[in-house]
Amino acid sequence: MSPSVKVVQPAGILDGIKGHELRRNINDVVANGADIVLIDFQDVKFMDSSGLGALVSAMKTVKTSGGKLCLCSVKDQVRMIFELTKMDRVFESFADRAEFDQKVLASK
Repeated sequence: MSPSVKVVQPAGILDGIKGHELRRNINDVVANGADIVLIDFQDVKFMDSSGLGALVSAMKTVKTSGGKLCLCSVKDQVRMIFELTKMDRVFESFADRAEFDQKVLASK
């Protein structure tokens, strides 16, 4: 049986307000039975520490339910935040959705 994948695509600036919205979204997705949550950062231009905190919280929610959280299409500014905070070692990230499909879905 193939895993249930849900893509969440925030946009703009991932700050406290958008982070709260993202956490709510992830909670709903997990409650509806998603096995894998892919957060597509294609339209995110900037992320602050509140946004990063929301991501960590979202990851805990997904892992607690036995799921997997992945990121893709992370722009340079956001990638820099991940690298500075060493969170690039915590989150599984892919260049784009095609790479995610190839490496995660094809192996299932």
